[in-house]
Amino acid sequence: MRHLALRVADVARAVDFYARVFGMRVVWQPDPDNAYLSSGCDNLALHRGAAGDRSAQALDHLGFIVPTIAEVEAGYRWALENRLDIVHPLKRHRDGSVSFYLRDPDGNIIQALYEPLTSGIELRGARG
Repeated sequence: MRHLALRVADVARAVDFYARVFGMRVVWQPDPDNAYLSSGCDNLALHRGAAGDRSAQALDHLGFIVPTIAEVEAGYRWALENRLDIVHPLKRHRDGSVSFYLRDPDGNIIQALYEPLTSGIELRGARG
């Protein structure tokens, strides 16, 4: 799964957040109510709409796989310095993964994750 669509209250604010925090870029914005972003391998659609009750979010969280532990640690320091809404602090897990969770402006929870089995995988197109 490399595509996710989220309802957000303010598309421009959400675009700014995902570009600034995760380095995503807009690949298509047909109108002010919709934007499509890419990280190069993941695609995120943002659609203006009711974001819903933060305490009753149906989507538990979305995650970005990070290539190295050092990059997760640096991202965590950056998130703290920029006063992002940290949900769960940096943690080293028993399986060797390292992660932290933060909230976007609409309350969606995002995990930045180094995962030993998938962080080093190079994604290739279906045609090889």
